[in-house]
Amino acid sequence: GVASEGGAVDLIGSWIGGNVPTAIIVPMFVLLSGFMSVFSAGSSVVVPTLFVLVPSVLTTAVGVNYHALYAGIAIGANASAVSPFSGGGSLTLANIKQDDIREKMFLPLILSAAALVLVAAVLGALGPGLLTALAGMDAGGVATFSNAGAVFGYEQLWSIPVMCFLLIVVQETAARMGCVTGKGFAALIREQYGVRLSAFAMLALIVSNTAVTLSEFAGIASGMQLFGVPTIISVPIAAIAVWLLGMSGSYKRIEKILLAIGCVFVTYVAASFMVGPDWGEVVKSTFMPQVNVTPAYVSLLVANIGTTISPYMIFMGQGNVVEKNCDANDLPYQRIDTVSGAVVAQLIAFFIVVCTGSVLHPAGIAVNSAEDAARALAPLAGPYAEVLFGVGLVGASFLAACVLPGITSSAVCEAFGWERGQDKSWSEAPAYRGMVTAITLLSAVVVLLPGVDLFGIMMVAQVINGVLLPVLLVFMVRIADDRHVMGAYANGRAWTALTWLIVVVVAILTVVMFVLQALGY
Repeated sequence: GVASEGGAVDLIGSWIGGNVPTAIIVPMFVLLSGFMSVFSAGSSVVVPTLFVLVPSVLTTAVGVNYHALYAGIAIGANASAVSPFSGGGSLTLANIKQDDIREKMFLPLILSAAALVLVAAVLGALGPGLLTALAGMDAGGVATFSNAGAVFGYEQLWSIPVMCFLLIVVQETAARMGCVTGKGFAALIREQYGVRLSAFAMLALIVSNTAVTLSEFAGIASGMQLFGVPTIISVPIAAIAVWLLGMSGSYKRIEKILLAIGCVFVTYVAASFMVGPDWGEVVKSTFMPQVNVTPAYVSLLVANIGTTISPYMIFMGQGNVVEKNCDANDLPYQRIDTVSGAVVAQLIAFFIVVCTGSVLHPAGIAVNSAEDAARALAPLAGPYAEVLFGVGLVGASFLAACVLPGITSSAVCEAFGWERGQDKSWSEAPAYRGMVTAITLLSAVVVLLPGVDLFGIMMVAQVINGVLLPVLLVFMVRIADDRHVMGAYANGRAWTALTWLIVVVVAILTVVMFVLQALGY
């Protein structure tokens, strides 16, 4: 599927003024393909999206006219109705210049086809792991990584591969527990440690996740303000959309819609390329750690790790696997899903740091939030960088706001043996649906209150998460080590040592976080 020389990108650009760069049009086209694939007959929303990305990247790299490639990609199952912008519906090779075919396009198209076959085979398994990882890249995560780039440039890029590895270990263990036992994390905690400890963990989870959900609505409000939409309009509309999605009654539909929303993260990739980073320095900083023991550096590094591995992600990753009725036979696919999701999420973090590190750090501009970063980019990198960053902030916040109430309600109901699930009616699961409604409504109302201390609320959530995460990781490791529970799929010696090392590191970092906060950093 290759578009004609005057393809969709040129036409869209001419319709909206003719001076909009391809770096803006292509992400929007990718987002459109993601949303269209929700309603197509395809399997994973990621596969058709990559049918847009992979050929364009490969062919652009070797000099093919990219206009002829961005638009002509088959979306979903219908490969004939390729582009509504081409004038004639389906496209054929007759529409393409023969010189381009012979001289430039043959090798790239062969590489594209081979890459797509491999990608389609791998990404057909994606779902819970990818969604969990993307949900973790929420408003707080975007703000934290934006600040890391603005304050220290590329200096903390080396930590992103390390955090990716930590995330893979934690999420793989959670997914394996779900596949083998068929139970969520909350149910296993109750069975292994009793109702009291389970009740304590659930209370902490409710308070923490409600505060984080509140921050997501604040992120939506801040992001929409960049486009002139007032909070009194954006937050209620977002709250209604979140609630309706949570009440829609189909996990598969919700998963597809949320994965489609996740396509918005491509905007951060586009923004990072628009600002023209020093790629040599980027690569050097990624693979050659720069040691800095100043309190500000350590504090921000701890925050990066804290936003990468959150307590709710353990519940979400395991719960989604159970919701899809995966068993031990599905473990290979779930491992692909987990690893791919972690890599994608950390690549997003990587490009956020690259973007702000390339523009804001040389200018000496520090930011306290993602919307501050978006506004600061405009005078230095142009309005389009601000638009891309703002769209990414709204999409990331909305995605996390959609999943957090359901995760919290599902974990609590599972811990106490109550009915739960998106497919349950009000009469079947009143506690589940009531809790989703209450968390969504409370979070939206608090954001709308004038003069509310959002930062103070977020600090409470950070403290609770800091205390809760090491405890949950201990629960997770002990359950995953128990052969009475996990059978042949229990942790091996090496994996057990690795997970305990992560527990110790997280506990030490938690103490460091509290000390630095006490000192005012």
